[in-house]
Amino acid sequence: MTQTKPRVLDAGNCDPDHAAIRRLLSRFDVDLDRVMFVDEALANLAEHRYDLVLVNRLIFADGSDGLPLIERMKADPKLHDVPVMMVSDFDEAQNRAMAAGARRGFGKAALDDPKTFDLLRPYLDRAG
Repeated sequence: MTQTKPRVLDAGNCDPDHAAIRRLLSRFDVDLDRVMFVDEALANLAEHRYDLVLVNRLIFADGSDGLPLIERMKADPKLHDVPVMMVSDFDEAQNRAMAAGARRGFGKAALDDPKTFDLLRPYLDRAG
């Protein structure tokens, strides 16, 4: 039986930040999809199964807050159990995201921190 790669959805990150997240995730063997808007993320989530969703604090394309994506996912019975993390260096944003049902996320300043790798491992490491 062939094991499929974990699939990650990156929502709302600009090109440089998406590239940095792609580099981080390359330490795992994952398929990475990218969307720029909340409604686009919800459409992808309806079509594909994701092992993890990463939501930028501010959606780059329109400057909107990323928190509504988390809230809408957690309110939808079909998406409620999909793991989601906020990408933000701000503790207040992380706390709001966790209050809405997200897992503890990470900030862009911590992309090279081993603790970030440890946060991602339970969702993306299929080796063990």
